[in-house]
Amino acid sequence: MAQKVVVELLDDLDGSEAVETIVFALNGQSYEIDLGEKNAGKFRKALAPFVEAGRKQGGAKRGKTRVSVRSGGQPNPVVVRAWASSQGIEVAARGRVPAEVITKYQAAH
Repeated sequence: MAQKVVVELLDDLDGSEAVETIVFALNGQSYEIDLGEKNAGKFRKALAPFVEAGRKQGGAKRGKTRVSVRSGGQPNPVVVRAWASSQGIEVAARGRVPAEVITKYQAAH
């Protein structure tokens, strides 16, 4: 039996279609957020004065949307959630994906 898994990114703020995943860090903690074009623009505009005044740190990779794998070789949580859903595995729509679900995803791929 063939399966087709469709991953749809939704804006984490308003639920509209997201066009990219933005990765950022604050106080040593990294975050990522899926945003549509409008909210991504607002995000960048709000941070612009701080980015302009700040100093760049080495080693950061610039990129837009991540589709299947995050830095460090970890699978993208959006993709893992879609796969888990297609397998009948319940996973919260937000927050950290349980390690056992990630392990099952990696074993299947």
